[in-house]
Amino acid sequence: MAAVLDASHRPRPAGDTVTQHDSTARTALVVVAHHRTDSLTAHTARRAAARLEAAGYRIDVLDLHAEGFDPRMNTSDQPDWGNRDKTYSDEVHAHMRRILDAQVVVAVFPVYWQSVPAILKGWIDRVWNYGFAYGRSKPRLAGKRILWLGLAGATGDDPVVAGMQAVLETNLSEGIASYCGFSQSTVGLLTDAEDRPQRVDAEGNLLVGEAVAGADREAQYADFDRRTEELVDTFVAEELVAS
Repeated sequence: MAAVLDASHRPRPAGDTVTQHDSTARTALVVVAHHRTDSLTAHTARRAAARLEAAGYRIDVLDLHAEGFDPRMNTSDQPDWGNRDKTYSDEVHAHMRRILDAQVVVAVFPVYWQSVPAILKGWIDRVWNYGFAYGRSKPRLAGKRILWLGLAGATGDDPVVAGMQAVLETNLSEGIASYCGFSQSTVGLLTDAEDRPQRVDAEGNLLVGEAVAGADREAQYADFDRRTEELVDTFVAEELVAS
């Protein structure tokens, strides 16, 4: 079920949105790609949603796991290169509508193998489909903006981070968002997501540090929240300029 955040950030049915919010408010679709609601990814999504709501956005939270989204391609949603107006499944059309209703999209996910989790990739495969997200001279998603918030276990000073950022930028911003007509795509890489710091040294050895605890742990995650909010605030500021 879709959820919309109110002032206390408690989910309620999306059907209440129109009566509870200014109908002229801009909408942000916050997509969460993690199987646990108590994960740092889910926490970060809630933090980002709250920040967007404070900036005046109406929030539609799409928790892919909680809503039972199936990332596997099927016959109903397989692209038909000879028919860009193919009628896809009801499930996919419902997701398409949620994207169309949003001015901005924020995807929050753990970085797996320098990419997105399978459920998020499958959502893009099935929903950002031919005739909808691409395959037209003027894409239906033209002018929308997207922020990708990827949580990485690597430490901020790990040499792998620069390459990870570059790969994500190429795959997500160039390979997907730009191709689908988004006017702006920003990749925010949030490092130091693990309790135990880990990095790869020059010889390729994985170095895992001691678990962070007490005041150090609180400071680490306070900084994590601060970086999340800075990325969202910058994204919002750019949105205001663009509009």
